[in-house]
Amino acid sequence: MTDYGEEQRNELEALESIYPDSFTVLSENPTSFTITVTSEAGQDNETVQATLKFTYAENYPDEVPVYELLSQENLEDNDIRDILKLLQEQTEENLGMVMIFTLVSAVQEKLNEIVDQIQTRREEEKKQKEKEAEEAEKSFHGTPVTIENFLSWKAKFDAELLEIKRKRMKEEEQSGKNKLTGKQLFERDHNLDTSDIQFLEEAGNSVEVDESLFQEMDDLELDDDEDDPDYRPVDLESD
Repeated sequence: MTDYGEEQRNELEALESIYPDSFTVLSENPTSFTITVTSEAGQDNETVQATLKFTYAENYPDEVPVYELLSQENLEDNDIRDILKLLQEQTEENLGMVMIFTLVSAVQEKLNEIVDQIQTRREEEKKQKEKEAEEAEKSFHGTPVTIENFLSWKAKFDAELLEIKRKRMKEEEQSGKNKLTGKQLFERDHNLDTSDIQFLEEAGNSVEVDESLFQEMDDLELDDDEDDPDYRPVDLESD
């Protein structure tokens, strides 16, 4: 008959010696403890960390221990999901054997992978930013001007300008053709010859005349035709 209590006590002693600075007993009945796992430092001395809490089931190791990720540093949500999935897989594979050291070691390797991924991701982001900055600089400076591309641009510009002039001349010519002469306007609208008379009739007595615009007849100096030596009356009955 398996003495689960003894197996659990022996594992606890081994874990305390392996992780002296990160192993903490929380309770003895049921047996519960935490182990803090820290990754190796990356190139920028950045690390990720996870504190795992384990609680022995009564018949552990023939029953899986209860585990949870109690706290973490610098881990994203998808990293936490991956760690919990890894713990589930490892507990199923090692059922029947003391497994806490195996579980912690698997998490340790996973944290090291995460640090490497963070470093790789940052390097890619840095390269992408440098690429975008380089493209933006090229876009700002534009295409260098050479004799060849200047002549090509000028030929295209001259062609466009010539086309604009042709369209303008055509429009002006068309406008001149459509412009009517006075005779054409009169022939088109027969009311033009009576428009002034009609206006005066409609105005009636409302038409005002400014008499100051006319001088009195007495003030006008009119030559007497009879005093004119060159005056020759026309005999209308001579014909």
